[in-house]
Amino acid sequence: MAEGATDLVSVRADHTGALKRPDWLLELYARLGEGTASTEEVKEAQIRAIREVIAKQEAAGLAVVTDGEFARIGGFQESFGGAVTGFDAMPYVYRRRQGQPAAASSSGTQALPSRRIETGLSGPGTAIYNRLPTKERLKLVRNLISEEYEPASAMTSTPVKVTLIGPDRISQRFEYENSRDVYKDMDAFLEDVIAIQRQMIQETVDAGCRYIQIDEPGYTAYVDPPLIEAMHKRGEDPMSNMQRSIRADNAVIAGFPGVTFAVHICRGNSGGRGGAGWHREGSYDPIAERLFGDLNFDRFLLEYDSELSGTFEALRHIQKGKMAVLGLVSNHGEVESREYLLQRIEEASEFLPTQQIGICPRCGFGSANEEIQWAKLRRITEVAREVWGD
Repeated sequence: MAEGATDLVSVRADHTGALKRPDWLLELYARLGEGTASTEEVKEAQIRAIREVIAKQEAAGLAVVTDGEFARIGGFQESFGGAVTGFDAMPYVYRRRQGQPAAASSSGTQALPSRRIETGLSGPGTAIYNRLPTKERLKLVRNLISEEYEPASAMTSTPVKVTLIGPDRISQRFEYENSRDVYKDMDAFLEDVIAIQRQMIQETVDAGCRYIQIDEPGYTAYVDPPLIEAMHKRGEDPMSNMQRSIRADNAVIAGFPGVTFAVHICRGNSGGRGGAGWHREGSYDPIAERLFGDLNFDRFLLEYDSELSGTFEALRHIQKGKMAVLGLVSNHGEVESREYLLQRIEEASEFLPTQQIGICPRCGFGSANEEIQWAKLRRITEVAREVWGD
């Protein structure tokens, strides 16, 4: 398979990695956690589900595909949290979701109320999901992104992207004040994180991968008043934290010629139009110059499906030769109209040349309606062809 045939830096229609997992696969994950399904059954089911989801992405017209993150029982943060030992963490186990009360929307359908969803609190939980101390130095025990890439890439001639949770989010979920017998400070901790992630990336690149996305939802914490207040209470300087994370991200991706790196920055997968809630408040504008000017990524996948993100003016800080892939499409609700997306792209082009713009959903489709998911992805590729001719 030759993955160099596509200009991965300039791909116009993209998505952020996670797709709706089929109910039958989630049922099997639940049974695995309950001890009534075997690891072999789960592996066979994953292969079937990944083959199907790749074929559907290709049918939707996407030039880059993922395995839908179907191999991750515990969600997107498992890409690092489930790959290492050292955190004082619980194992990743899928548990059956309990029904939540729903409110009727204006159309009469059931919708969850829009609210702020608090995450990353200190206390028992899985690595990176909760803010946890370490009990020993971090050690790579499973390269999950390489394990995901190899079977997926064997199923298709389309380039396959993998996603890895980044050092900013990892640092925000590290309870350093209770880990000083292992790591003297955050810099020492991040040295190990960077080394481990570079090893994970190198092994995945050696297997043939040429597009890697770093998930960094934590960058929006630096414009979020409640989280800024929490940093101050711990004696931290939020802007120093952000600059340290930028240096760490740049160190993770440095020195991999021929590999396209993207960063995905969002507020959580349930916000925007019709979503259940959000994790962050505040727009990109106060941090745009540092974030877009200092990060060395080729592609910036950015949430822009609601007013929470602010105006497109922040895009003027995107450097020449880099792409802003705008999350104009919500991961809930009705399919956005062609006219709406064309209008939003035109508005964005006032601050960034159209040739530096692409489109994607705001975040993953993990909790979306599957039929709506595919309709939204088809709309993204249709609009991309209309605007850029791809």
